[in-house]
Amino acid sequence: MEDQIAEITNFAALSGEWVVSNAASFIVGILILLVGWRASSFVAHRIKLFLPRTKRIDATIAPLLSQLARYAILVLTIIVALSQFGVETTSVLAVLGAAGLAIALALQGTLANIAAGVMIVWLRPFGLDDYIDGNSLSGTVVEIGLFSTQLRTADGVYVFVPNSQLWDAAITNYSREASRRLDIRCGIAYDADIHLAREKMMDIANNDMRVLSEPAAAVFVENLGDSSVVMLLRCWVGTPDYWDVKFEFTEKVKLAFDEAGIEIPFNKLDINILRQPQSEKAERKAG
Repeated sequence: MEDQIAEITNFAALSGEWVVSNAASFIVGILILLVGWRASSFVAHRIKLFLPRTKRIDATIAPLLSQLARYAILVLTIIVALSQFGVETTSVLAVLGAAGLAIALALQGTLANIAAGVMIVWLRPFGLDDYIDGNSLSGTVVEIGLFSTQLRTADGVYVFVPNSQLWDAAITNYSREASRRLDIRCGIAYDADIHLAREKMMDIANNDMRVLSEPAAAVFVENLGDSSVVMLLRCWVGTPDYWDVKFEFTEKVKLAFDEAGIEIPFNKLDINILRQPQSEKAERKAG
């Protein structure tokens, strides 16, 4: 019993001496962790906030650089703090290397998202505020991050997409080009005046300043349907004006055809009600 008490007393004395001799390093290590944590958040926020304001750097890469800076500062902070606790830096780097290999094997999907995010920013198939469609997902790009891309759908729904899903899919970018072709179709009756219909549709296109002069607008007979002659108005507009012009022209074509007396045929359903003669009704009641 006395030997055990002596060992405990000796251990307590050694522990007390270690705490006294390393108290300053321990406190410094804790302060380094706290300062590094705050610094990583501060630097990441500043990069994300001020980088888009510079003209030389594309705002698309701001979120990705922000996250890279944050994680780099955190790793550096942990290494410096561990050195204050008496851990050899070379040992820490060796452990981090081995742990990094194990993590890479376990988190292949996450690393694929990082690689896809870097490739998206590098090749730029889309940027911020572009409306895209990829892998059955569509929406306006809000942010391209290190692991994911954030979209906002046309009806205001938030969509979180891992970068690898977009990178592995065919991407349609509706905002990339400065102009888009607009097609307005409308069917007219077979006995309607095709030349008059073409004139009315051309007037709508020629009297709108948003329609580009090159390529020139044109109206065609697209096909002969079962119950109508399909007229096609084809013109080019600026990409930001596409949907406004499409909706307005559709309404204007209908109103112009109504004013000109051009019939727009539609499917009709005739219902015939057959009434029985009064004599047959009387015979059934009598029977």
